[in-house]
Amino acid sequence: MKNRIFAGVPSEEMAGYAKAVIVGTTVYVSGTTGRDPDTGNFPDNAAQQARNALASIDKALRQAGGSLANAVVSRVYVVDQACAADVTAVLGEVFRDIRPTSTMLICEIPAPGAKVEIEITASLEC
Repeated sequence: MKNRIFAGVPSEEMAGYAKAVIVGTTVYVSGTTGRDPDTGNFPDNAAQQARNALASIDKALRQAGGSLANAVVSRVYVVDQACAADVTAVLGEVFRDIRPTSTMLICEIPAPGAKVEIEITASLEC
């Protein structure tokens, strides 16, 4: 059985996806960019975008009954090498004691202004 969590953003309906999908005790959180939750704009700073993305992911995980502490896999996409160090520092702060597996890729993100996108898989068993 699948349960879905929606963030209520227009792109979910337009692109046919959910913010998160729960299958058993595993939660798959869609790639999340770092828009400012109050303005909807992207901060210029990649580190702040990473913090915003992780806060949004944590909100979805809490709706599923967990939190970032349940993360077992992180996939991080950044637009260029210059952003990677700032984003890595934020990941180190957040995941220092959690230690999920992690992949970071340098690539284009199809949201103008986005410097980072983060996807998390979490287990509600841990």
